[in-house]
Amino acid sequence: MPEPQTLTLLVVEDDPGHARLIEKNLRRSSVSCEIVKLTDGQQILDYLFTNGKAAESAVVLLDLNMPGLSGYQVLQRLKAHERTRSIPVVILTTTDDAAEIQRCYDLGCNAYVTKPVDYEQFSEMIHRLGLFLSIVRTPEGYAKS
Repeated sequence: MPEPQTLTLLVVEDDPGHARLIEKNLRRSSVSCEIVKLTDGQQILDYLFTNGKAAESAVVLLDLNMPGLSGYQVLQRLKAHERTRSIPVVILTTTDDAAEIQRCYDLGCNAYVTKPVDYEQFSEMIHRLGLFLSIVRTPEGYAKS
């Protein structure tokens, strides 16, 4: 059996309450990865490109509706660049419009999850997402310059 990867989870969420709930419920599901919380689209691009911190095994949880660079713009830039195109991106947003979901898949997202409005449902959904993330494998070495 292969050794488990050390996963870095990049949570891009401008709502501090949602960010806390995401981290709390991911921890509840026993996710043992590093969680990096970023509050806007420019921060993740700086994290991955400017600061040279592209993790070898990263997964991005990306909100769509953020000030400045939107999640759509971030997704487009990540999937357009050779260095980051293989990073799995999970859209995690309140938007539940079929056209917006299709747009995200067309831009290259790997999964689209709609945040429930109800607190208990939101917590349970993040817990399940954490269980999924605990078994996800990412491409090795894609983030090398």
